[in-house]
Amino acid sequence: MERQRSFSLKPTRFLVFSFTIFSSFIFLTFFTTWLIKVTPSVPQDAHLQFNKSSLLLGFRPLTVQSLNGFSENLPVNGPKDSILKSTHSSRPENATGSAGISLLGGLQRKANESKVTLDEEEKGGGGLDGNFTALAPVEQDVRADASEKIELVSSSKKIEEKKTEATSFEKIQNLSSGKVKDKRINGGCDFTRGRWVYDESYPLYTNGSCPLIDEGFNCQGNGRLDKDYMKWRWQPQDCDIPRFNATKMLELIRGKRLVFVGDSINRNQWESMLCMLMGALRDPSRVFETHRRRITKEKGNYSFKFVDYKCTVEYYASHFLVHEGKARVGQKRKQTLRIDAIDRGSSRWRGADILIFNTAHWWSHYKTKAGINYYQEGGQVHPRLDVSIAFRKALMTWASWVDRNVNPRKTRVFFRSSAPSHFRGGQWNSGGSCKEATQPLKTSGASSGEKNVIANEVIKQMRTPITFLNITGLSEYRIDGHPSIYGRKLGKLSSSSSQDCSHWCLPGIPDVWNELLYAHLQQL
Repeated sequence: MERQRSFSLKPTRFLVFSFTIFSSFIFLTFFTTWLIKVTPSVPQDAHLQFNKSSLLLGFRPLTVQSLNGFSENLPVNGPKDSILKSTHSSRPENATGSAGISLLGGLQRKANESKVTLDEEEKGGGGLDGNFTALAPVEQDVRADASEKIELVSSSKKIEEKKTEATSFEKIQNLSSGKVKDKRINGGCDFTRGRWVYDESYPLYTNGSCPLIDEGFNCQGNGRLDKDYMKWRWQPQDCDIPRFNATKMLELIRGKRLVFVGDSINRNQWESMLCMLMGALRDPSRVFETHRRRITKEKGNYSFKFVDYKCTVEYYASHFLVHEGKARVGQKRKQTLRIDAIDRGSSRWRGADILIFNTAHWWSHYKTKAGINYYQEGGQVHPRLDVSIAFRKALMTWASWVDRNVNPRKTRVFFRSSAPSHFRGGQWNSGGSCKEATQPLKTSGASSGEKNVIANEVIKQMRTPITFLNITGLSEYRIDGHPSIYGRKLGKLSSSSSQDCSHWCLPGIPDVWNELLYAHLQQL
């Protein structure tokens, strides 16, 4: 009889069997863990398309598209700033440095990190080479015969993208309309940088609608035929100047005194202001109720009252802001300039609510430039004094008067920069002319000017806040805006008469200065 086999399990076989089972379990566990680690995770907030087979065959180069419309192919085995550094068998790493973009193995980001603001785009912050500001949608190039594609787009991402798109569009609209002011000075716009733009809606008044323009500035009334010089508007680079509104301006100065103090260029601006304000009056004749004297170059003090608004717009002539007098020099009494004493008419300025000062034009005349036996301090007349030193001393005298007599809680003080002249072929008394100019200059060689630099330095040392109304650079382009031969009636002008390339036609460039003044007053 054949012996029956025993199915009893010997101890040795049992150990081998157990070890095999346990080793298989450990191997499967480690394999599963490794597989999870090397498999790229797909974030729910990213718009990502890929082929399943790519997990086994390796990744092809990715195309990353930035928000500004440019794209860049990034190689698989590229340098450290590439998005992918190896095939599927290598663990992806995060990109470092200025790029700020995670590699494929670390694409998870919060939704708010994908928002891109207009300011960030303008600053060029973040991204590869400064061009990327946030994680752009990533698309993987796949073969045409790929078996299946998976598209993962969360609803929250769509909502965020729509919000971002709407916000960006809104900001772009604001930029195009000039509502977004990027560069500011003391809370306002940098008015010094810009260009002249032809605007058919100008001028704001005409010589016919304003009877207050004196003969010297009434170019149209004196026979000038071209009119383009009146239609240029100054457009700052980063913002808009608010269009002058006469009614709003009168409301700003209701019950107040608006006072211009300075040379004839300041009178130029004062007349411009009067003409601009008269456009708001139903009955312009009422402005003459308290002042019937005709405006002329010879007369120096004027005060016009706008009765309905109980305000006055005044001008006081003061060529240097300091006292013009006489002193004995040797055996003769000669005209001198007391650079240590304020103009004697200063008592009329005191108490004004808005003060606009200027001085520069007369400091370029021969007598002041030479400085021989002309400048006086106390009882001493300097045999010779440099004009720049004298100008600084005079402005320090003016600054001391302002600090002593002006209450900054009541009065707003402006100092207007020097206005350029445009004599060609000589000076005002030696055949200089500008009559051929009918268009603005295309380029400007204007610098800040020594007098403006000195004025700024003096103003910075004052206790009273002063607004420096800088009109020099923008006015430098406007060679076409001077009266030239039209400063007087053509019938009165002889061939030997000098041209006026210092003052300005009205309507004209001083209107723009007043628009800048209006903009500053609105910032109060």
